[in-house]
Amino acid sequence: MQFLNPNMLWGLLALAIPLLVHLFNFRKTKRVYFSNVSLLKQVDTKVSSARKLKHFLLLLTRMLFITALVIAFAQPVKKALSFSDTPKGINGIYLDNSQSMQNMRDGKRLLDLAIIKIDELLTLLNRSSNLQLTTNDFDGADQWVSGATALKDRLTTVRYSETERELQQVYQRERSIAQKHNPSGGNHFFWFSDFQKSTVGDLSTLKVDSLDRLHLIPVAGKLTQNVFVDTLWLDVPFVREMQNNVMTVRVFNSGNQAVEKLPLKLYLDDIQISTSSVDLEPNAYGTASFNFTVSARGIHKGRISFDDEPITFDNDYYFVLDASPSLRVLHLYSQRSPQNYVSKIFSNDSLFHYRSYSLDNYNPGEIQNADLVVLEGITAIEGETKSSLVAFLQQGGHVALIPGNQVSQVSLQNFLADYGLRNLQVDAHVPKVEGQIELNAPERQSPFFADVFEKGGAPRLMSLPKVYPKMNWEGVGEKILNLKSGKSFLTRTRAANGQLYLFAAPLLKEYGNFAEHALFVPTFIRMAYLSGKTERLAYNFSEGFVRLNLPEAPKNAVYKLRNKELEMIPTQSLRGNILTLTLPKSSDLQENQSMGAGIYELEINGKVEKSIALNHSRTESKMDYYSANELKNIFKDHPQIMVYDDVDDSDFIEDFRSAGLDKAYWKYFIVLALFFLLAEILIYRFMP
Repeated sequence: MQFLNPNMLWGLLALAIPLLVHLFNFRKTKRVYFSNVSLLKQVDTKVSSARKLKHFLLLLTRMLFITALVIAFAQPVKKALSFSDTPKGINGIYLDNSQSMQNMRDGKRLLDLAIIKIDELLTLLNRSSNLQLTTNDFDGADQWVSGATALKDRLTTVRYSETERELQQVYQRERSIAQKHNPSGGNHFFWFSDFQKSTVGDLSTLKVDSLDRLHLIPVAGKLTQNVFVDTLWLDVPFVREMQNNVMTVRVFNSGNQAVEKLPLKLYLDDIQISTSSVDLEPNAYGTASFNFTVSARGIHKGRISFDDEPITFDNDYYFVLDASPSLRVLHLYSQRSPQNYVSKIFSNDSLFHYRSYSLDNYNPGEIQNADLVVLEGITAIEGETKSSLVAFLQQGGHVALIPGNQVSQVSLQNFLADYGLRNLQVDAHVPKVEGQIELNAPERQSPFFADVFEKGGAPRLMSLPKVYPKMNWEGVGEKILNLKSGKSFLTRTRAANGQLYLFAAPLLKEYGNFAEHALFVPTFIRMAYLSGKTERLAYNFSEGFVRLNLPEAPKNAVYKLRNKELEMIPTQSLRGNILTLTLPKSSDLQENQSMGAGIYELEINGKVEKSIALNHSRTESKMDYYSANELKNIFKDHPQIMVYDDVDDSDFIEDFRSAGLDKAYWKYFIVLALFFLLAEILIYRFMP
């Protein structure tokens, strides 16, 4: 037993007052004379004995009344056995403010229920100055401990976060903060969460220090039915204006009931342009397809929308389409074919921004502003051209290398060796028709030729081109086109962060008819398509950052993100042509601001450079929680982890007291004081 106000115990000195009154009867006695006192003597003996007992009981009740009253004002408490008092640790509170806490229960949001109970807990701990609050934002304010009043003020500013945290991360963060203030341990951590199975991580790996106490308070909703968009994709890499395009959407039903014919709507630029529907089994995926047409090139803002109650925060999935983006093709040649095959492919299509220069007269800086660099009739790669190509590949560029009829084996081998291509052999003979070798049919399963041929179309090619190979090589890489001799005609190799295409023969007629065959156009078109730095259709907040390709981005520029309700300057870095934006936490935003799902514009000096679609994390949409019984079973062998039945339990705060918090007894002593006061009245009234 300990006392919060031990100085009040000096009040026990007041016990001397009734004692002194009892010991010294200050009333003067009066002597009365009687002629015969024998009978009075006997009566007087009996009355005196009863009176002494009455006075003693009155003295006892008065002293007990004063004692109980003084002890009540001294506020006695009992320390819980499970708490470590030497040294005293911190009381850390974790509030799960992820999107799933928007779920409703009895007409209230789960986040609001958690905040109400945390407020009650802080009232209980109002005398403590070692309190700490953590949210999913992992804010800088988490690093400090403070009193209950400061934490209550902070609770009023907590908003939903787009970041989910595994519980192991939460404990490690709280533990590291606690060690700064109390390295010896003995901390108490209170976790208010819905314990969503898709986000909390593997609970079997959660390890808690033996000196710490972890209190798990489930704040679970009772509704688990929810449908959300998992992902979407286009059937072709690029959307073309005035052409039919197909988008496929994959939807997931996280509930335990089937959903039939769920209507899905496709909006582009806030106009509904297509509809579809999907059937979903419980805990299963389903797909739906949309056919649509765009009438103009450029950026189109889209969303997939549907009605799904009661969870509504993920009923819209946003995306951005770039219709007919300009693919920048740079054609550099030492020896160009007389028919100029490369130019005929790219110069007459508005999809391509085509430029052509001789290697003897060009600006090497042009390479960095291209998506695909086609090197035709190359004899050697060296000097400034080589260094520019190396930098271009490092930044994710694509290079197609076509040899000429004169090739420096040493120069090309030195360039190719860094990318895993070795043993380059160059044929110095004059090409002969009888030396030409037919190509094998393209592999239908090859990702390179995806969507090029109709189903079953590749084997129906009546004839295949024949070529006289100028070079052959060994090493890593994907064989896109092969010769019947088993050698490679066209390979694709990962080169730094880009791709390197290597042809075995020139495009000259004496080296075969590949440039005049039907395979030639789709091969080069696919190389250009795959080189395009197309932005992703959508991003998730859980990724934490967005990477964008900005070929002509000015140095030291400051970019803003803006939508209808919000304008902010995110943390940003520019390396080469790649701009990386770190998505802000909800705690980084100003009051009354929230960064929800939607379309955001990337601006510099008032000019829109890009449009970005941001969506909620898919894991947040899976409304499946650990129940209190499941948590108790998981942590049954961890005595330092206590699991409570429910945040709404009427005995919730009292459970905290009995489980680990100081238990106050002053109320009981007030009751005792009143009891002794009543006893004194009854004794005085009814005892003779």
